[in-house]
Amino acid sequence: MQISFHGHSVVKIVTNGTTILIDPFINGNGQTDLKVENEKPDVILLTHGHNDHVGDTVQLAKAHDALVVAPNELADYLGWQGCKVHNMHIGGARQFEFGKVKFTQAFHGSSYVTENNEIIYTGMPAGILFTAEGKTIYHAGDTALFGDMELIGKRHPIDIAFLPIGDNFTMGPEDAAYAVSLLKPKIVVPVHYNTFPPIEQNPAAFANLVEDAEVQVLQPGEYVKF
Repeated sequence: MQISFHGHSVVKIVTNGTTILIDPFINGNGQTDLKVENEKPDVILLTHGHNDHVGDTVQLAKAHDALVVAPNELADYLGWQGCKVHNMHIGGARQFEFGKVKFTQAFHGSSYVTENNEIIYTGMPAGILFTAEGKTIYHAGDTALFGDMELIGKRHPIDIAFLPIGDNFTMGPEDAAYAVSLLKPKIVVPVHYNTFPPIEQNPAAFANLVEDAEVQVLQPGEYVKF
């Protein structure tokens, strides 16, 4: 398995010949090393409907016949745009050929803004637990700190956690560090920072706050080491 970070909240997982993109915000993402024309995902996993997470999903999914797995209302909306979708919801899990996907709660919003400035409600925001090849990856999506992160960690021993640290819209470094103490992952990677001025953060400061896990601060395109 290869797991790499690509700026903002974009994560790529390659497992058993399947390429998975989580929240593929590429065009408009000044932090990413990816180019839409070079990406050929088989699967796209989405945490919620905000434009900086849905990103280039429709173009990528339609170009490569990728399966989009997303919370129910968001999956419905993307299905209407011509994507091949699988609807799920918080608390639900499904074993796919490429791995097991389970959606967890997240405390945030979820809506998509169209080119005509229409706001489309896309259901509840979520985090994602993905398990394959004996490893469990937790992508928290955009979220505040919440106490049931402890329950998530107890129920699903986490190897690698991707946690937002940008503050303003999500957890900041202090809350994210406390989240690590609840989740108890082996490795934590900070995400969702420095893409826009309101979420500028120093990831090294976050790393200094974490006592219960190995922190890997990744540059766009770098792989998790495990």
